[in-house]
This record gives sequence, structure tokens and C-alpha cells, in this order.
Amino acid sequence: MDLVHILVKHLRQSGMITFKKIGKHIIASYETNNDNSWLFDRFDVGDTHSFHKTYTFSATDYYEEPIRPNPNSHNMFGRDEPQPIDFIFATLKGDYYKVSRGVLVSKFDIYIHIEVSIDNSLFYTDSDVSIFKKIEGLINEDIYIGGINIYAIAEVVFRGMIANFPNQYEKKLYVDARVGSVIKENFPSTIDAEQRLSRYVSKKVEMHGPSLPDAIHDNELQKFLAINDKLTSMLADEISYSEKQWQKEILEIILLLYPKYIKVLENVEVHVESKRRYLDFLLIDVNGNVDVIEIKKPFDNVIMTKGHYRNNFIPLRELSGTVMQIEKYIYYLNRWSEKGEKKLTEKYASDLPQQFKIKITNPCGIIIMGRENNLTAEQKSDFEIVKRKYKNVVDIMTYDSLLLRLKITIDQVKKR
Repeated sequence: MDLVHILVKHLRQSGMITFKKIGKHIIASYETNNDNSWLFDRFDVGDTHSFHKTYTFSATDYYEEPIRPNPNSHNMFGRDEPQPIDFIFATLKGDYYKVSRGVLVSKFDIYIHIEVSIDNSLFYTDSDVSIFKKIEGLINEDIYIGGINIYAIAEVVFRGMIANFPNQYEKKLYVDARVGSVIKENFPSTIDAEQRLSRYVSKKVEMHGPSLPDAIHDNELQKFLAINDKLTSMLADEISYSEKQWQKEILEIILLLYPKYIKVLENVEVHVESKRRYLDFLLIDVNGNVDVIEIKKPFDNVIMTKGHYRNNFIPLRELSGTVMQIEKYIYYLNRWSEKGEKKLTEKYASDLPQQFKIKITNPCGIIIMGRENNLTAEQKSDFEIVKRKYKNVVDIMTYDSLLLRLKITIDQVKKR
């Protein structure tokens, strides 16, 4: 290739892609200081162009009709600088931006959560190696980055994976190691290229920074400390909350404490035997399974009787009635079964990830109510028996046991 062709190729490859959000789209904007008329020439005849060997666009991807260079327009420094060309890179679908098919790959779809930071490092390495084109040759499924989709890869994990991609120097070391292993039997002076590759890879692993647990440890500790402070302050001032406000605050805490639950449905209508029933709250886990939760304000004397009945402390009506209520809710859900799954999935589709299905599969119950800090040791012992009696169906928690779980969790996180 002569010097002129090399120079032309360099000029065509120079330029920069940046990203911005406009309405429901992510726009890839191409900017260059060099003449870009050649690009319009390609697009005008229906051709595509690949930027950084990664982003493939054509005229059909224009966000708006671009301003073309005017060969007769000049400023004091010469020809006017070309205007940016904006392409539609991705379009919002629910909580994810769906990358236009063919821009990065053609084999599968790529979904990027709205909270993921969009920049070039997500799509190609410093040596212009397209990350998704490399992945395309190895998998056959859609990719979700970030968010709560059941198939999603966390952004920090995905970026960690990219950091492990081999760079140009590592590729050279690998080739040297392979060639060295072939020729060393015939050439005694062959250097130990395999050892050199091994040392480099070991050093690279050390340079990757803190492990995932280290990276999230402080945030995790702060999260549990904040929940503990919030719950403690609520219990100290419970009278200032209405029941509805109280339930809302506790539900937020439950979602943080139990990350398997991704959504709370309120006032859920259930159809059983031609009758309409209403469940206060329904928890949805990451697999679509539902559980029932009942939340009561923490009145003191609602757990166990103060006096004996046949030498035992027994549950008060408030507790036994709440257990019965949960059991009925579970009964209604099980009776509703597949018809209910379809109904709930359709009704709440806009609140859940795409293609997410709600499942009614032997639901469990959670009850949060009352205090046990004022119970005697004997009352607590009998209360434990009551909890174990129902544990296969209902997890009964007092606010004191919730605080204890938080304390133990905080202590364990601190020890890591």
C-alpha cells in the first residue's frame, strides 16, 4: 500500500464517537476535524461504515438528516469544519436501551440498563477490538447489562470481564509462547516465552484492583447501618406514622434486606369462586414467584398472652388472626393457579422486566408485627414454638427479631 492510500485510510479512521441521550434514544455522534465527504459518498449508495471496527452505521441510522460539507464554504483557517453526524444507537424499551440490531452485532440483541454509564470503553478495547463482535462468535443469546432482568450481568462484572480481555502485548506474548513451545526442542537457545507469558498474566491479575467483595464491602456495610438507624428511629417514634406510611417504609426495608424480592404489588385483586379478594401486598422474587407479606404496626401486647393456659403461654388473637389471614391469602392464590399467573403477568407487565412471568408456586407468607423485648424468657420460649409450628408456611418476625437480624448481619459484614 503506497503512502497516499495509507494517509487516506488514516484520515477516514480518525474521528470520535460520543454518546448522548435524546428522548427515548441513545445517540452515537461521530465528530472529526477532517473532510467527511467520503462518508456521505458511501452512505448515498447504500453502503455501511464501521467506526473503530465496532459501530456499523448506514444512512438508515441517521437520527436527523446531517449537515453535509459545503466545498465552497471556507473560514479564515480554510475549509469549514465538518458538522457531527448523529446516529440512532439504541432505543428505550422498558428499563433497558435496546441497541439497534447490526450496529454492534447481528446475531443477538443487546440491552443496556438505563442506569449503566454509556461510553466507548463498554464496546471496544484500546486496540480497537470490538468486544461484542468477539463475544458474538462464542454465544447465541441476548445480553442484558445491569438492572434486575433475571439474565442480566451487573455492570461492574461486565466491565471486570472486559478488563480481562487480552491486549496487543499479551497477544504477542501468547504467540511467542506457542512458537517457542514448537521450536525449543530443536533450538537450545530458545528463550522461555511461556514463563514470560505466565509472569505477565500473573502481574495483570494483581493490577486489576480490588476483588468484587472488596469493592462493594463498604457500600454494603453502609446500607445495613442505614437500615438499622432508620428502623430504630421509626420504632422510637411509631405513633407519628399512619399504618399506610408505616407499611410503605417497612416494605422498602424488606426489599433492601431481601434482595431476592424485586417488586411489591399492592392491593392485588384475586378472583376465586366468582368472588373478588384483595391482598394487601404481594412480593415478587427474581424468578417470578410470589409470596404474601402482612405488616402490622409494632404494638406491644399483640404476641403472647400474659397468663398461662394449661401451663403454656399461647398466641394472642391478633397474632393467630394474622396467621389465619395469611393462610387464606395463600389458599386463594393456589386456587387461582395458572389463570392467576396469566392475569397477574398481563396486569403488571409494565412494572416488570420484559418477558417476565409471574408464577404461583406454593407461595409462602411473611408476617412482621409486634415487639418481644418485653416478653419473659418463658413467653419467648413458647413464642418460638409457635413460630416453628408455622415455619413451613409463614415466617413470623417481630420488630425486635428484625433488628437482631440486622445486628448480626452488620457484625458479619464488619468481619469480612
